[in-house]
Amino acid sequence: MTMAIPSFTVETRTRASTLSAVAVVALLLLAFAAPFIVARGVIQDLFFILTMLVLAQNWNLLAGYAGLISVGQQVFVGFGAYTMFGCVILFGVDPVVAILIAGVFSVALAIPTAFFTFRLYGPYFAIGTWVVAEVVRLLLAQWKALGGGTGTSLPREATRDMMGVGAMRDLFGMKASEAGDALTYWLALILAVATIGFIYGLLRSKQGLGLAAVRDNEQAARALGVDARRMKTLVYLATAFMTGIAGALIYVQKARISPDAAFSVTDWTAYVIFIVVIGGIGTIEGPILGVIIFFLLQNLLADYGSWYLLMLGLLGIAIMLLAPRGLWGLFSERTGIQLFPVRRVLKGGPLNLTHRGGTHG
Repeated sequence: MTMAIPSFTVETRTRASTLSAVAVVALLLLAFAAPFIVARGVIQDLFFILTMLVLAQNWNLLAGYAGLISVGQQVFVGFGAYTMFGCVILFGVDPVVAILIAGVFSVALAIPTAFFTFRLYGPYFAIGTWVVAEVVRLLLAQWKALGGGTGTSLPREATRDMMGVGAMRDLFGMKASEAGDALTYWLALILAVATIGFIYGLLRSKQGLGLAAVRDNEQAARALGVDARRMKTLVYLATAFMTGIAGALIYVQKARISPDAAFSVTDWTAYVIFIVVIGGIGTIEGPILGVIIFFLLQNLLADYGSWYLLMLGLLGIAIMLLAPRGLWGLFSERTGIQLFPVRRVLKGGPLNLTHRGGTHG
């Protein structure tokens, strides 16, 4: 006797994602070799792209997947940067080590701020995060040991002698400034890869399913047993950690800090939101495409002064009207291509089993 029993499998991988994985490996090898191939100015541009990508991916995880629209993420950029400066200037910690400490301290800041902001919903949550950022900025502006409202600079010997720079000078014959740029670039590349890897792994996990359920319908997710508050808190703390590290790394490369620059809502939140919106919110590919477009626009339009911001705003509005899911969302809808697929597809069909009966005498 033959019976047809349904056999199903759940898949996320696509042909495009398999091909893209090969391309990503090749691209990463080329990216790691970049300091030996291209000019120092290009390395600084790539550093900017990578750090903005990290900030954009974190804001996208927070808003696009957890449904937490924050306009105060600059608090973790600035606080992470100031933590790094404090560790280096006041305690003599190596900047590379101080970058990791900055991530931990950013999480420590996120815990009490989450207690406050998570009591707010929708636009009130967004305003609450901005208020928290302003309060932290005003407090750090009173820190006289780090320059107060005018800011301060890293000691030259701190960046010249930081971990890895001496080895790069000896091995590759680089100047201290070139070695410093190459080191911060490699750290930014590692951070970008780790951020995308973490987000992709999270979204493919059971926790990612719960996060998507919370984003789509929090009440229904709660009814199914998903702890929405716990999921949002974990995402908020994770983004604080990675954003704090990114902020510290950015200001290691800048080597000078001030409260207004470190907590700039334009540089670290408005531009990040623009990147995610034009690229495609709720996708990993969107911020990657968005940061490339933003960098090109910044170089093309930067000479137009205040018109530059106006043109960015008009472009953002046009894309939101014509392609609500962003440029990558529009492309993916037309082609079906996903480089980082997280949507689960049920595949399968009848599985034929043959049963042979015996005779009993």
